[in-house]
Amino acid sequence: MRAPVAILALVFAGSVAPATGADDVTIYRCTDGSGGVTFRDTPCRKGQAQQTRTMVRPKDAPVTKAAPPPPVVADAPARAVVRVVQVHTPRPLYECVPPEGDAYIDDSPEGHPRWVPLWTLGYPYVVGLPSRPIVNPRTDGHVASENRLPGRFGFGEYGAGMWVRDDCHALPQADVCARLIDRRDAIRTRFFNAMPSERDTLRVEERSINARLDEDCG
Repeated sequence: MRAPVAILALVFAGSVAPATGADDVTIYRCTDGSGGVTFRDTPCRKGQAQQTRTMVRPKDAPVTKAAPPPPVVADAPARAVVRVVQVHTPRPLYECVPPEGDAYIDDSPEGHPRWVPLWTLGYPYVVGLPSRPIVNPRTDGHVASENRLPGRFGFGEYGAGMWVRDDCHALPQADVCARLIDRRDAIRTRFFNAMPSERDTLRVEERSINARLDEDCG
């Protein structure tokens, strides 16, 4: 290893105390016959004047250990978006047909009730039993009042009968939506010629139909 000449000249020009140790290095100052001076770390050649100096071997600056990078914090997984979809079952609508043949629509499958005499349905019935006197003992056996017993299905004076309901069947959902739209159009047409009191009723019915169309028909 050859040190720069300027540095070595300063070493030999100053009073440098010899150092010893495993990390020391010896520098040789060689002067040839013509007066040329060279510095080397090995002894001078034969015929050259030699001077030596001992100095501490240069060391590289300590390597600064780089600080470890901060730990990488993994991003939290994106929270799944939960969407709640409420399934709404469309409400059914029924078409009911009375004996007169004028069909109507209703929310209930029961149909409108009506009173029908039994004889129109072919059922036998008893219209009533003959009247009979009732003897009151307090009146010495004279007739106090009379009683009419009822027949099997009704009183003879009023006629026997029973309640029956119109036949109804559920409409397909597409037909339900069409019927609701037709009814709303009829309400709007009727509204212009209706009395103020009737208009309030029509407004309520149209509002109900609009809400049902939004829920059941999109």
